[in-house]
Amino acid sequence: QVQLVESGGGLVQAGGSLRLSCAASEGTFSLYRVGWFRQAPGKEREFVAAISRSGGGSDVADSVKGRFTISRDNAKNTVYMQLNSLKPEDTAVYYCAADRIGTLLSRSRNGYPYWGQGTQVTVSS
Repeated sequence: QVQLVESGGGLVQAGGSLRLSCAASEGTFSLYRVGWFRQAPGKEREFVAAISRSGGGSDVADSVKGRFTISRDNAKNTVYMQLNSLKPEDTAVYYCAADRIGTLLSRSRNGYPYWGQGTQVTVSS
């Protein structure tokens, strides 16, 4: 069972940038499709971005399109998400999730059985 560890969160001013990392515990991370989700206080966990096993395909939520970019380095067993032009409404705990079975990119939380513990992103105005 793969274990996921997120890092890179923090406090940043509006307009700033962060790069989140999701590191996997096993060397076969290239077999997993990966998604990023976020959860703000009092809100449901929502889809942010997803990437295919090879990194050749990706999907990004409309709310962050043009500002967030997902990528991966399978040699390092790591998926990244670059967050640019951050807004206060981007404040949330960001989670990465992985799945080894599905064939298509998924925006559903139910499509990912493995989850990390999350990393806090706080954007001040």
